[in-house]
Amino acid sequence: MASFRINFNVNLRCPSDTPRLSSTCQLLPLQSQCSPCPALSLSNSIPSNTLNPKKISLPNSRPSSCVAVRSHMATEEKPVSEDRMLVFVPPHPLIKHWVSVLRNEQTPCPIFRNAMAELGRLLMYEASRDWLPTVQGEIQSPMGVASVEFIDPREPVAVIPILRAGLALAEHASSILPATKTYHLGISRNEETLQPTVYLSKLPEKFPEDSRVFVVDPMLATGGTIVAALNLLKELGLQNKQIKVICAVSAPPALQKLSEQFPGLHVYTGIIDPTVNEKGFIIPGLGDAGDRSYGT
Repeated sequence: MASFRINFNVNLRCPSDTPRLSSTCQLLPLQSQCSPCPALSLSNSIPSNTLNPKKISLPNSRPSSCVAVRSHMATEEKPVSEDRMLVFVPPHPLIKHWVSVLRNEQTPCPIFRNAMAELGRLLMYEASRDWLPTVQGEIQSPMGVASVEFIDPREPVAVIPILRAGLALAEHASSILPATKTYHLGISRNEETLQPTVYLSKLPEKFPEDSRVFVVDPMLATGGTIVAALNLLKELGLQNKQIKVICAVSAPPALQKLSEQFPGLHVYTGIIDPTVNEKGFIIPGLGDAGDRSYGT
């Protein structure tokens, strides 16, 4: 049976009580259930077909915080500490399909934008599992009284697409979430310095205490844009555990920054690619998501 190897290009410490492997951690395809991988040495690359339905812990440079990568296909999960950032790569064939469509350089803009919207719909569906507030009651069905459970419409989920590519990924949010509010956030990246600049913010002055927020950004490459966005949200009173990041493709530099600065954050991504080039683009990635979505 083939095995897959996951490596990162950063050097992190494992907790002292974590048994160590040699130089890499082999992840075998899922059989009867998932089990955590004891340790992971982080070196150079992650294959483009990365992450079978397994859970692995990726300790970062701070002993008190680490990031775990896992999927939803586990039949048995061990409790995960709230001081860990979690990265979810749902092993759904439709997610793999739409990522493949996005990667193809021959995909025209309308199909690319539709693929981005479909991928966003699937990732938000996975991210909302066991996270949405509900109300229970009884209703009269045509055949009798039934106990029912609805999503609580009094607590809408805030969806924050980072312009402009985030608009495409968040396009179908309202089709799967019964109650949403959308707040636009425009952040541009200097192509020379790769530093982010906020040029538009439609965020509220303060979020309600129990808010649940999706931050939608297709590409997590160097991490500058998403870190700037999350810092803005923290200034408005949100805690890391109230936020879930939705992205099409992510890379180790961004995930490393998030794990160091936002323990407890959850990230849902279609795939993790191995590296970022000198211009800040994910390799192999899918190019400029905004340009390819809107043809400009």
